[in-house]
Amino acid sequence: MYEEFRVTDRWTGEELNCRWKANIVAIATRHADAVDVRFEVNGRPMWIALPCTAWVRQKQRSGKVITDLLAAQIAGRHLKQLIEEGYDSQRELYTMTEDEVLQHLDAVVDEARGRGGLPVLPVGVEGTGAAGLGPGN
Repeated sequence: MYEEFRVTDRWTGEELNCRWKANIVAIATRHADAVDVRFEVNGRPMWIALPCTAWVRQKQRSGKVITDLLAAQIAGRHLKQLIEEGYDSQRELYTMTEDEVLQHLDAVVDEARGRGGLPVLPVGVEGTGAAGLGPGN
């Protein structure tokens, strides 16, 4: 679904290849209460920050947690929407609100049901490692 996808930039018409690379707890890299989800957009890093408070709200409202896989799908769906709506391609970090996280979560879960489940994240031979993955790298 959103671990790797293609989308057309609204302003340039350029086709962009977006690929998930890693989920990083932001307290370790930038002292923020968030999970930063890294994508490569045509080879350039792009980060989507999900506030940790969204995990608490999700647990309270449903009794279920946001997994790493769901976080990557939520962030990917948000990134796709940003690009389709005309994002600032020079910006490297976008921060989601709690409400945005939960809205995208609900949409991702609905889409996954229609497809028979969530896809597996592409972790393996290439690996994702944490070295050099902080925003700005």
